[in-house]
Amino acid sequence: MNLFDLTGKTAVIIGGNSTLGGAMSVALGGHGAQVAIVGRNQEKSEQVVRQIQEAGGQAKSFTADATSADDLRRVLEEVIAWTGRVDVLMNCPGVNSATPFFELTMEEWDRIMDVNLKGVVLACQIFGKHMVDKGEGGSIINISSVSSDPPLSRVFTYSASKAGVNSVTKYLAREFAPSRVRVNAIIPGFFPAEQNRKILSEERIASIMSHTPMQRFGEAEELQGAAVFLASDKASSFVTGALIRVDGGFGSMTI
Repeated sequence: MNLFDLTGKTAVIIGGNSTLGGAMSVALGGHGAQVAIVGRNQEKSEQVVRQIQEAGGQAKSFTADATSADDLRRVLEEVIAWTGRVDVLMNCPGVNSATPFFELTMEEWDRIMDVNLKGVVLACQIFGKHMVDKGEGGSIINISSVSSDPPLSRVFTYSASKAGVNSVTKYLAREFAPSRVRVNAIIPGFFPAEQNRKILSEERIASIMSHTPMQRFGEAEELQGAAVFLASDKASSFVTGALIRVDGGFGSMTI
């Protein structure tokens, strides 16, 4: 059990009030980390905080826009005032759109890229510099998507943004390695929230299942193991630049 013990570590989860981010936040809190839930919706963040606290963990919510450098710098200062350190950063925010390519506007392109890619870069700059400067190592976990490679149909901008996340992950893994700051990404398969299930057509679901050997959607809790593994500097001490798939075999399917 000590292999996955995060006691004494502080984890900042940007987008930690989302379905997937919330599940991973609860897991890190359950393994001893002090968890900072960062998001725009304070009410949703507080719900995750309560889940962690009710299970005996420590957590606190922080309100911020993931695309604002000023907001993220303020959160870093507030978290340091709370626990004195940041050891783990997880980047979970994401927005999507099914706009056909020829109907795509640059306003929509910018909106998706700002949240999905710019936000990741900003967080890695701001929190990553803190980890590098403190000289004790750390772990950055980016959340990518199966749409990053190969790109999925109907989600052009989202796919492009997540391909960028993969590239940023590998680049920073190389840059931060001398400082013992590991940078990895989790590639979730299809983990639809309840509201997403309602808009998935039968045809789309059939197509997804035909490319998923395990023949089902993922449950948010099934991302927890990968998150705890990557957060632990004991369990994953020699893992950096990795893109870890949790996708029911989707990435292994060809024909």
